[in-house]
Amino acid sequence: MTILSVDSSAAAASAALTENGKILGEFYCNVGLTHSQTLMPMIHGLLTCTGVSLRSVDLFAVSAGPGSFTGIRIGIASVKGLAFPEDKPCVGVSTLEAIAQNLAHLSGTVCSVMDARCGQVYNAVFRAEGGALLRLTPDRAIPAENLAGECEKYQKPLFLVGDGAKLCYNMQSFQDAGAVLPPEPLIYQRASSVARAAAEAFASGKAVSPAALVPVYLRPAQAERALNKKRRSSLA
Repeated sequence: MTILSVDSSAAAASAALTENGKILGEFYCNVGLTHSQTLMPMIHGLLTCTGVSLRSVDLFAVSAGPGSFTGIRIGIASVKGLAFPEDKPCVGVSTLEAIAQNLAHLSGTVCSVMDARCGQVYNAVFRAEGGALLRLTPDRAIPAENLAGECEKYQKPLFLVGDGAKLCYNMQSFQDAGAVLPPEPLIYQRASSVARAAAEAFASGKAVSPAALVPVYLRPAQAERALNKKRRSSLA
């Protein structure tokens, strides 16, 4: 199976093409440009460099959230646009699960964390063993300090991954919980990890049509939260 996968859930963006688990090519860009500027050119370059046509792609995959609201929307819209002409199946995967896939080959607890601002992180915890992941918690938004206390009970080593990994690792409470920071290439979300998660989802019958592909947000956008707060104040 040939999978075209993308990730634009945080500051970096990436696109990958895999075939039966083999990475044919992967582009990664973290230069501060918006994903609307970088994602489609990367996909075009990826297809050109690998010599694979868009029609040959069997499955389209994307990080569907949590993460940057704008970034997720760009990723979802890009995949929809690519998959619609041939009505190819799509899979939206948990960004947190995709990040954890980076460490599925190890043995230990993988704590995926993304900076959600306001003292919170987007988080999910997994047990990595024998190349597979066992989910221990749902995707959630949780205060970082609360997560640090919870991490004390998990089996060690406890690996922190995601764009919030360094933020958490620098907190004394995570140090006390025995947190470990993996090497740089394993910390951040990558499209090839999205492809691995998507392959498992597809095998479980979780693929959807392009029209049914939707983002997954764990909390309202900042603008929506500000508006709701303003409305509550006006009613007080």
